[in-house]
Amino acid sequence: LLLLKSKIMPHPHYTRLLSAYVNCQKVGAPPEVVARLEEARAAAAMNPPGMVGSSCIGLDPALDQFMEAYSEMLIKYEQELSKPLKEAMLFLQRVEYQLKALTISSPNTDAGEGNDRNASSEEEAEGNNFIDPQAEDHELKGQLLRRYSGYLGSLKPELMKTKKKGKLPMEARQQLLDWWSRHYKWPYPSESQRLALAEATGLDQKQINNWF
Repeated sequence: LLLLKSKIMPHPHYTRLLSAYVNCQKVGAPPEVVARLEEARAAAAMNPPGMVGSSCIGLDPALDQFMEAYSEMLIKYEQELSKPLKEAMLFLQRVEYQLKALTISSPNTDAGEGNDRNASSEEEAEGNNFIDPQAEDHELKGQLLRRYSGYLGSLKPELMKTKKKGKLPMEARQQLLDWWSRHYKWPYPSESQRLALAEATGLDQKQINNWF
């Protein structure tokens, strides 16, 4: 291991490999964590002084190929991690905008009208507690979104928490990411969809539930 490390650190692609690895760790991390990661990356790139990048490409073709391939893999992995997070943030921004638009109301013209409106609002609130089982799919989603909009703010922390949990096989994780990307407007699979995902990925039901 020490011999391999002594070959990797002087390689010209070492700083690129190190940056790609740190960038993966920075996805979804708080600003203070990102700052510490950058400090650690800079320190590692300079330690020991004069060693990093002192080798030449072509001295060890197998090592050259490894460094290049592994760097490319980490760069693609960072892109895979960033895409659903960015889409989730855009989704939250759209929802927040829609919720703000819904809260805009005209001023009351008189006390009587205000009382009528309050009574009507109470009746509507009671009626909203019932979700019509025959409603079309998009209407049902709209009702659920309005009722549980308060939980949307926890989407990003939940994504970060999921990413840090037990590692899933790469192929299974990619299938889950693909599903999430296709359904990011409503990333909550039904029971039948969870069963289908479990069968397609080879994961058990608990792993599927934990990921979502």
